[in-house]
This record gives sequence, structure tokens and C-alpha cells, in this order.
Amino acid sequence: MALGEPDARASVTFLGTDRIEVLRFQDSRSVSPDGGPGWGGGSAGGPDAVVRYVTLGMSAHPMADPSALLADPVRGPRAELILTVRAGLAETDQVLRPLATLAASPQVEGVIVASGGSLDLGAPLWPGAPFHSVLVGESGGLVADLELDAPLEPVRFLPLLPMTPNEAAWKRVRGAQDLQERWLANGTDLRDPLRRSVALD
Repeated sequence: MALGEPDARASVTFLGTDRIEVLRFQDSRSVSPDGGPGWGGGSAGGPDAVVRYVTLGMSAHPMADPSALLADPVRGPRAELILTVRAGLAETDQVLRPLATLAASPQVEGVIVASGGSLDLGAPLWPGAPFHSVLVGESGGLVADLELDAPLEPVRFLPLLPMTPNEAAWKRVRGAQDLQERWLANGTDLRDPLRRSVALD
């Protein structure tokens, strides 16, 4: 995989759905002093170290239009989710089940996860997190699309950008592009698991 080898993995199964795995990847600067992954808590590392959580299993089935009478078992968009945060600042390893919940939403709720959309958990992404929802970013950046044999659509690896409740409300009214422009204008570090909401007035 483009991110290298995962240093930890865990799986979650929801009633009536296939198993969703969440893999954790750390860069070379985010290994704990004793060399262990520290899957049970926050990850250690230098000030620029990041940890990435990637779903595996969401793309096993194409996402179907919830208004369609019959879901096509072959054709349709496929995706996996990527969440990137700075290591060692919060208990982000507790994002396992929330991330798996988001990855299972196409099977459970019949939603199509796509760039520019948002996903709301209704609860913190991890204990004490100021984020209850995420904005779905554009694919093709960190991990290139995975081409599959026709007629299957490629698997797109969609980055998740955590949003505070105020940012999520703003996005619903003003749109994803406006929110992203405010993040950019304010130099917002979207990987900071402790960041505050960007100024919205």
C-alpha cells in the first residue's frame, strides 16, 4: 500500500453488515520510544509526526443511490476512508469504532459517501474530541485511486477532515467550498486533534 505497512489493525462488525477493518499507519518519526505501536492509547512521536487511520472493507460493495428500487451489485462508486491527525496529542486511537461506523454507513443507511459531503456521528470522534462530524475531501491526493477490472469503478481513498459543531453548521448553510476557503485563509491545521473552530464571522 502507498502508506507502507500498518503497525496495528482492528475490526468491527455491525449487525447485518460485512466486517470493517481499521488500519493504523505511522510515519518514521511517530514510533514510540520503546518501539511499540501503542494501539491502546495516543501515539507518541515528534512534533511533526502523524498517524493515519484507514478503513478496509467499505469498498467491498458499491455504494447505491438510496432512491433506487434495486441496488446494482456491481456498478457504483467504491471508497475507503482516511483520517490523518498529529500523533501523541489526544486519544485518537479511540477513533476505531466511530471510523468503522462511518465506513459502514453506505450499507447501514444507504448513503453515498463522496467528496464535499459530510458525515455526522452525533458524538465525539474520540474521547474529548471537539469534532462530531467530518467533511469528506477530494480523493487522489495521499493515496491514488485503485483501478479495478471493468465494469467495476475504481476505489477512491477519501480523506476525512474533522469539523467542530460550528463548522458543520456553517458548512450546511454555506457549503463545503466556503468552509475550506476559511480554513485556508486562516492557516488552519486540520491535523491538529485539539484545534478550535475557525473564525466564522
